Amino acid sequence: MPREIALFDLLVPSLFLAFVASAAAQVLVDRLLGWSGVYRHIWHPPLFRLSIFVCIFGVIGLLMLR
Repeated sequence: MPREIALFDLLVPSLFLAFVASAAAQVLVDRLLGWSGVYRHIWHPPLFRLSIFVCIFGVIGLLMLR
């Protein structure tokens, strides 16, 4: 995994790009779960949203190690 990636002549950490990608994926998953009505059965929806984000970020971060 490269430590820094050149993006428009700006060196950004590779985990920042993983963060942006996981935030976009989390928005899609959040809309899908909200549309399907899953949040009616969840005790604490903001905590559930955070845990989904952490899981997605972890998976993307681990895939970047390959």
